[in-house]
Amino acid sequence: MASNKILVIDDTTVVRVKVREMLPPGNFEVLEAKDGVEGLNFILQEKLSLIMLDFLLPKMSGWEVFQKVQADPELRKIPLVIMSGRKEEVTEKITEPFEYFEFLGKPFDQKQLISAIKLAMTKAKQPRPELVAVGAVAAVKNGTVATLEVATATVAAPSVANVAVVTPSSGGVSDAEINALNEKIAKMQAEIDGLKKQLTQVVTFIKQKIK
Repeated sequence: MASNKILVIDDTTVVRVKVREMLPPGNFEVLEAKDGVEGLNFILQEKLSLIMLDFLLPKMSGWEVFQKVQADPELRKIPLVIMSGRKEEVTEKITEPFEYFEFLGKPFDQKQLISAIKLAMTKAKQPRPELVAVGAVAAVKNGTVATLEVATATVAAPSVANVAVVTPSSGGVSDAEINALNEKIAKMQAEIDGLKKQLTQVVTFIKQKIK
C-alpha cells in the first residue's frame, strides 16, 4: 500500500502518463484526473501528498480548482505544482513571485519536474496568515442598529483586525464614537469594493471559459 498519493490533474493523457513515467520509483501512488471536477473530487476525498494541476481544464478550470483549494485551511497545505504551456495565463490571475506553490512550464523534462516538486514541498511549509470570513459590521446610532452587509469573501485577518463594533453605553453613544465608527466603516467599505472587483473579474473569466 502506497503511503503517499500524487494527484495529476490534466486533460491530456500524454501529460499524465509522462508525469507518471518521470517520477522516480518510490512508495507512492499516482492518481489521475482528466478535468477540474474530477480533480477536485480527488482532492476532497483523498489524503494527498502533492497536487499537479493544469491551469486550463474542461468542466472546471485549474484557476477555479486553485481558488477552492486556497480557500480551505487544510487543503492549501498540500504541496502544489501548477502546470501550463503559457505562463502568462497563470500570471494574469496570480502575480509573481509564486510564494506558496511552484509553476512548471510545458513541455518539461524529468529534471524540471523533480525540481518543481521539491520547490512546491518547500513552499507549502511557508507560514501563512489565517483566513477569516468577513461577516457584517453593526453601527449603533441613537439606539438604532444599522447593519452593513458584506459580500461573502475570504481575506487575510490583518485587513479586518481593526474594525470595532460600538455598543450603546448607559449614557448613550457620543458623537465622537459615532464619527470614529463611521471612519472605520468607510475603510471597510473600501476593502469590500476591492473584493467585489476581484470577484467580478473571476466571474468574467469563468463566463469566458464557459462560452
